[in-house]
Amino acid sequence: MNTKQPVALVTGASSGIGLATAKLLSDAGYQVYGTSRRGGPVDNLHFTMLQLDVTSDESVEAAVNAVLRLHGRIDLLVNNAGFGVAPAGAEESSMAQASAIFETNFFGLVRMTRAVLPHMRRQGGGRIINIGSVLGFLPAPFAALYAATKHAVEGYSESLDHEVRSKGIRVSVVEPAYTKTHFDANLLAADMPIEEYRATSAQVEEALRRAFSKGDDPSVVANVVLKAATAARPKVRYVAGRVARVLRVLRRFGPAGLIDSGIRRDLDLDKIATPLAGLPVTRN
Repeated sequence: MNTKQPVALVTGASSGIGLATAKLLSDAGYQVYGTSRRGGPVDNLHFTMLQLDVTSDESVEAAVNAVLRLHGRIDLLVNNAGFGVAPAGAEESSMAQASAIFETNFFGLVRMTRAVLPHMRRQGGGRIINIGSVLGFLPAPFAALYAATKHAVEGYSESLDHEVRSKGIRVSVVEPAYTKTHFDANLLAADMPIEEYRATSAQVEEALRRAFSKGDDPSVVANVVLKAATAARPKVRYVAGRVARVLRVLRRFGPAGLIDSGIRRDLDLDKIATPLAGLPVTRN
């Protein structure tokens, strides 16, 4: 057991932001354990992969206990596991699908945090970094449920940070914008499609595909995670990348109307005629 080397646990580390983060933390001197639902070895990487399903209490407990048996501590938890739904109207997802999105993207994060916090309290310190999104402070038409989970992550992270700060534990949320990962290629299709939304959803999907193709490399987000993990006085929120920085400033200082029109323009929302277009207007 190496008690001097800090120990990090990174969920969703098989690809994208999680993989880049696990690699960077390992290079920075952490003893890193990545997790995925499949687990298994990772070729040519200097960290260990564990099987973990963040929607299962038993799976979370088993993975956390495995790390504790080896090292006796966990100094850093990076909650990255999550998924989204392909562009669709909010009412096109059933309640079962809505629950499933929250079960992974939010309750999975809560489950991991609850499993690790008691040990961080006993050891007198630790860091928890939650991978959020600019959609945690901006609306996301045709991704309302995903945005709702990220808004929840924001509120949970800031609130929890106040609760545990006096115990030597800090909680931060990292907010990327568009990132070049396989995330957009593995989106879950809405399970209750409605024909009236089909054209607009397709328009939004094309706009998002263009945006993702110009997005940041996952290493941009990983570098921000490392900054938050090692800062002497960590912040609650960190934006990751130029676009995220601009959006954060606009959200804080920009006129509401400018942000509203910008979102509709970027997603081409007004290119598709509404069902009422062309009907005569009655003037009283």
